[in-house]
Amino acid sequence: MTSLPVPRRPRSWPRVAAVVAVIAAITAVTVTPALGGIRVDLGAIARNWHYGAHHLAQMAQLDFSILPRTAKPLLETLEMAVVGAAVAAALALPLSLWAARPTNPGPSRRAVRAVLNVVRSVPDLVYATLLVAMVGVGALPGVLTLVLFDLGVVVKLVSEAIDSADSSYMEAGHAAGGTQTQINRLTAAPQAWPAYGSQVLYSLELNVRISAVLGLVGAGGIGRLIDEVRGFYRYGALAVIILEILVVVIAIEVASNVLRKRLR
Repeated sequence: MTSLPVPRRPRSWPRVAAVVAVIAAITAVTVTPALGGIRVDLGAIARNWHYGAHHLAQMAQLDFSILPRTAKPLLETLEMAVVGAAVAAALALPLSLWAARPTNPGPSRRAVRAVLNVVRSVPDLVYATLLVAMVGVGALPGVLTLVLFDLGVVVKLVSEAIDSADSSYMEAGHAAGGTQTQINRLTAAPQAWPAYGSQVLYSLELNVRISAVLGLVGAGGIGRLIDEVRGFYRYGALAVIILEILVVVIAIEVASNVLRKRLR
C-alpha cells in the first residue's frame, strides 16, 4: 500500500507580513502631525511621568471619610441604570422586530435602521450635555441618555440575531396562512428571547459605568460627587469612589452571568 504524499502547507507569511505592514503604515500616519495625524509627544510623557506617579500615590492613601456622602449618589446611579435599562428593554423588542428583515420585509425597515444608526452614532456625553440644557440638571437627563444609548445597542444586536436566525419557522407560518404579526409573536420573538435578554443585561452593566460618567456634565448620579472631589484634589476620596463603583459593577456582572445561564 503506497502512501500519498502530504501536501505542502500553504505559505501564509506573505499575507501576514502585508497586514503588519499596512497596520504599521496606518499607525505611522496617525501619529505624524505633518500628515494629518495626532501629535504624540513621547518626550513630554518621559519628562512628566512623576506627576502621574504622585497622583497615584495620593490615590493609594484611601480616604474613607467620603463613604457617608457616597450612599445617596451611588443609589441614584443604580436607579438611573435600572430605569434606563427597563425603559429601553420595553422599547427594544418591538423595535428589533421592526428592524429585522425576516420580521419586517416592508420598506419601513430601512427607515427604522437609519434612525437607529443616527441614535447610535451620537456619543452618550453629547446626549447628556444637550438633555441637561433642555430639561435641567438631575437624574432625568441621565435616564433619557441611557435609554437612547441602550436602544441603539440592543436593537442593533437583537435585530442582527433575528436576521441570522433560522427563518424556516416563519416561512412555514406564512405557508400556513398566518399574518406577519402572528408569525413574529409565535416564532420570531421566542427565538430572539435569549439574545434579547442577554443584551438587556449587558446594557444594565454598561449603564452603571456610563451613569457614573454622565454626572460630570450634570446628569445626576455619583459622577457629580466624582467631579467635586476631583476639583478639590481629594485623590484618596476619589479612589474610594472608584472602588465602590468597581464593586457594584462586579456584583451586577456576576448576577447577570447567573441570569444569562438561566436564559440559555
